[in-house]
Amino acid sequence: MGPCSRILFHGKKMGSFNFISAAKFDHLFSKIPSNLGQHRNFLKDPDGVLGFRQVKNSNLGPNCVQESRVLVGLICRGLGSVRFNSTSVESRVNENSFERIYVQGGLNVKPLVDVIDKDENLVGRDEESRVAFEVEGKKDVGVSVNFDEGEVVVSSGRVETEAEKEAWKLLREAVVSYCGSPVGTLAANDPGEKLPLNYDQVFIRDFVPSALAFLLKGEGEIVRNFLLHTLQLQSWEKTVDCYSPGQGLMPASFKVRTVPLDENKYEEVLDPDFGESAIGRVAPVDSGLWWIILLRAYGKITGDYALQERVHVQTGIKLILNLCLSDGFDMFPSLLVTDGSCMIDRRMGIHGHPLEIQSLFYSALRCSREMLTLDDGSKNLVRAINNRLSALSFHIREYYWVDIKKINEIYRYKTEEYSTTATNKFNIYPEQIPNWLMDWIPEEGGYLIGNLQPAHMDFRFFTLGNLWSIVSSLGTPKQNNSILNMIDAKWDDLVGHMPMKICYPALEFEEWRIITGSDPKNTPWSYHNGGSWPTLLWQFTLACIKMGRTELAWKAVDLAEKKLPADHWPEYYDTRNGKFVGKQSRLYQTWTIAGFLTSKMLLENQERASLLFWDEDYELLDICVCGLSNSGRKRCSRFAARSQILV
Repeated sequence: MGPCSRILFHGKKMGSFNFISAAKFDHLFSKIPSNLGQHRNFLKDPDGVLGFRQVKNSNLGPNCVQESRVLVGLICRGLGSVRFNSTSVESRVNENSFERIYVQGGLNVKPLVDVIDKDENLVGRDEESRVAFEVEGKKDVGVSVNFDEGEVVVSSGRVETEAEKEAWKLLREAVVSYCGSPVGTLAANDPGEKLPLNYDQVFIRDFVPSALAFLLKGEGEIVRNFLLHTLQLQSWEKTVDCYSPGQGLMPASFKVRTVPLDENKYEEVLDPDFGESAIGRVAPVDSGLWWIILLRAYGKITGDYALQERVHVQTGIKLILNLCLSDGFDMFPSLLVTDGSCMIDRRMGIHGHPLEIQSLFYSALRCSREMLTLDDGSKNLVRAINNRLSALSFHIREYYWVDIKKINEIYRYKTEEYSTTATNKFNIYPEQIPNWLMDWIPEEGGYLIGNLQPAHMDFRFFTLGNLWSIVSSLGTPKQNNSILNMIDAKWDDLVGHMPMKICYPALEFEEWRIITGSDPKNTPWSYHNGGSWPTLLWQFTLACIKMGRTELAWKAVDLAEKKLPADHWPEYYDTRNGKFVGKQSRLYQTWTIAGFLTSKMLLENQERASLLFWDEDYELLDICVCGLSNSGRKRCSRFAARSQILV
């Protein structure tokens, strides 16, 4: 048989099979409605389409519908055998109620329709049936079908793979409870690990993929509890060597501890870590940004907007923003941070204005603008948010972007320019362009560099920052597409055996010794220094869905699904191509597990995925703080580059 030659319809009990003629098919297919209502997006699946139609029989009682069904399979070119499974909540199907149908004809086969209109036992019209199908290369892709009033409501759902079943089991085992309620998930839950260090805590950044997995599963309680309890921790007193950081700082993590009381009684308390116990004693700048992003996601997915409207939640948002938007000595709209203040929480030469922080900062600002209640007390804050968004988007798009054309421009830079109209504004010396970049950058594609400071450009590719720039529309639409083009072109380097590299390339030799301080954990192509982190899969998936490049996401997800269960869900992978489990990698790492599950669910339900990303905001391009002053000293360069921004 050809690659598009066989379709099987069957239920729990199998009957006989026969052939369907082309004439009968044409007759039946003409009766299928062209509009399937609100779930028409499902018809856009590039690999195949399913339509469903319920036929109402007027001879039946008012509370019943006939089990007659029209199932339409439009199987696209290039697919293999497809199997449809139909079961019901209360299966009362007779032995011969379903037929197997074989159609021959290879690539030129016509769409197949089978009408099953037999006398079956009647079921209530609220019965829910499930249809799943298997396609070679994509297992158990399908939908749930609710039959009601002669129509079919199609909702996303699949038969879970063994990897997904194991992942859900492990994720639920990692849930942490506080006073009887779930409040988060452990960073790692390896039963064989005797020294958990701080992996037995709930990290804000680590919990985000777990939260999304639970939200997409329809389980919002744990996320709601997490948001509220971490908000309470924000107001705790925090000191390091008699110095207290800003009031809006969110903890990096917390742990549920049991403390003894009188008369053999015990009490559970939350013990937060604001960085005073972290390696290097670095404040977690990204925690507050992730908290705001997750708060918006909770409202978007659950519809519970009342949570973000609470007074103390609004206060929490404002405290984080005031901390980020406070005046300082910096000349740039990007957020100035120290090394190790984000996912890369060890010394890796990212101090200054790392892209990861800027993309999360931009996202948090856009989230806050949506969620803040407009009143007299928030007007000035909203105005400051708009001004910062406008300035930050221009700054990143104009000065962080590199492609082969931009690199050639930097290669020809003049230096030591002293004027407001200088081309080389940051006095970048062309000799800074690394040799590896000259040969590595593809003809089609580009990316946002990792960092920018006076006389310094970090040309390393940092995955999280670039992916989140796509998700948040920090980059232009053209830049966003180019980033995915470059990942596709450099797949072996950035994905290899396991998605995805946290950064590329690794620091090696003398550069590694100087920049990392000879960090034995961040050796070349390991951990933060070019290691491969499966948790980045969900962010890659979200970026691909936004840009209509789901084939790349499926390719990465399939790759991960083959290795992760066999390797016991490690934290990261080592070597240039991510071939080996990391030498100090924790097993059963929760955000590895959750990132995989979230990726699968996002691909399954792309309408809900759209709730998690942002489109281009063209109003921001018209906002410029320079226009608020008549001072002749303020000269804005953004209008000269406006044509570049709008692409």
